[in-house]
Amino acid sequence: MIELAHAAFAYGGSEILTDVNLRLAPGSFHFLTGPSGSGKTTLLRLCFMELLPTAGHVMIFGQDARSMTRDRVAAARRRIGVVHQDCQFLDHLSVAENISLPLDVSGRDIEAERGNLDELLAWVGLASRAHALPPQLSGGERQRAALARAVIMSPEVIIADEPTGNIDWDMAQRLLRLLVELNRMGKTVLIATHDLNLIRSAKAQVQARVLRLHRRHLQLAGADL
Repeated sequence: MIELAHAAFAYGGSEILTDVNLRLAPGSFHFLTGPSGSGKTTLLRLCFMELLPTAGHVMIFGQDARSMTRDRVAAARRRIGVVHQDCQFLDHLSVAENISLPLDVSGRDIEAERGNLDELLAWVGLASRAHALPPQLSGGERQRAALARAVIMSPEVIIADEPTGNIDWDMAQRLLRLLVELNRMGKTVLIATHDLNLIRSAKAQVQARVLRLHRRHLQLAGADL
């Protein structure tokens, strides 16, 4: 679904990622680890085409990201749901309105999707907060709203950047269970995290591959995780 072949990325003459090889197969579950500044977010941005490699190739659903037209990029991105680290919302819109924004942008009839939206809000435990404004949400609620927004278009791949970094352990476990459930529904999941306890907890629930960025290279993490 997404494949990096000898991919590299340099910024300002300094290479951040070097000779990265990664294949996200349908229905797979991956964790991406590494210290702060190791390039985790950069690698994720390559996977959803916010960045293009400065060397090597990134293949998105069988197409080379460098040669894709703007329309093809837009179509491919609709198949990828992204949970960003900063969870940005439009503060003047309700939670439900923020979650449904991707439907509006893509030209779909939000009223026709109302039932699906209500089900999604219930699934992430935010049915009672549908009309709240983003500043009224707790950290855990914001993360669950971000996940709901990422999956509203029924993407095939879910990419999450440190989704549990600013929430407590109980809420992190709740969010992890949602991601595991998505994987069991056939979604491909890639999570960047520095939380090794979260990874250990996930491996008790799902067959997860753990990758580590070290000195600009991507490696398979050890069995001690």
